Amino acid sequence: MKAIVHTNPKGMEGMNVQSFESPVLKDDEVKVQLKAAGLNHRDLFVLHRHGEDEGPFVVGSDGAGIVTETGSSVTAVSVGDEVVINPGLGWQKNSPAPPEGFGILGYPSNGTFAEEVAVPANQVEPKPEHLSWEEAGVLPLAALTAYRALFTRGNLQEGDHLLLPGVGSGVITFILQYAKAVGAKVTVTSRSEEKRNQALKLGADHAIDSESNWDEAMKGEKADLVIESVGAATFQKSLEQVKPGGTVVTFGASAGDEVTINIRNFFYGQYNLLGSTMGSHEEFKEMLSFIKKYNIKPVMDRTFSLDEAHEAFKRLEDAKQFGKIGFTI
Repeated sequence: MKAIVHTNPKGMEGMNVQSFESPVLKDDEVKVQLKAAGLNHRDLFVLHRHGEDEGPFVVGSDGAGIVTETGSSVTAVSVGDEVVINPGLGWQKNSPAPPEGFGILGYPSNGTFAEEVAVPANQVEPKPEHLSWEEAGVLPLAALTAYRALFTRGNLQEGDHLLLPGVGSGVITFILQYAKAVGAKVTVTSRSEEKRNQALKLGADHAIDSESNWDEAMKGEKADLVIESVGAATFQKSLEQVKPGGTVVTFGASAGDEVTINIRNFFYGQYNLLGSTMGSHEEFKEMLSFIKKYNIKPVMDRTFSLDEAHEAFKRLEDAKQFGKIGFTI
């Protein structure tokens, strides 16, 4: 089968489109003929985490397709089913944090940027009928991450004011759509005027320049909830825009892992700081029900063929995207 495979050296230099052995099923797995897949920042990161003494692996966490084979113990999924894949492995039930052994499809296991993938049968759910293959393929990781960060961890309610620094990523665009669906007010930030305008078209109430004075731009109104994925570059500015007793949820650190905060101001402000990552399979099913109820579709940036892998990865690395980058297979 054709696949995007990483060997060595580290980074994109070690990534190539090549023939790779078709997966062999375990008793509890299904084989999915992939129709589309989605690119995430994680796919960039694992190219640098993959050790040069490790064997080659197929990149990719997100995907959707048709079940072509089932393992001997599989009863709930049938050949011909159209499915989306939950890439979060080993986290079935809701819990405060992922259980021991939690992993993500696409390293060290073989992933979805291929013509076929084998996954546990309890990791697939029916493809939402209102989504195209491309939309379904880019949905899982970002949409699940957004759902847990916004609702399970952030506990967003109708009428709350949400601040989203660094709009443009797949997760943040999902959060924007979810928040507007339940009647929240949303302010976004970006250095890019184009991305600010796109966010306004998507429903944001206010879009501010990340390099401006946020106090002035917010006009004195503080947010109930901030969802942070930028990290060091914006974290302190984000915290300063939270109302006393408000909450910051963080799920990423694209611009630096280490931040400094004034701890005295923090405890006097009665702030809540919560981490979030991915979500359980129960939350995955809740998320699918939510997007069906509100007819939410992923914001598509661009789709590429597997042969255009380097162009797709470079677009994500350079942060040129607004929404999700996908592969048609």
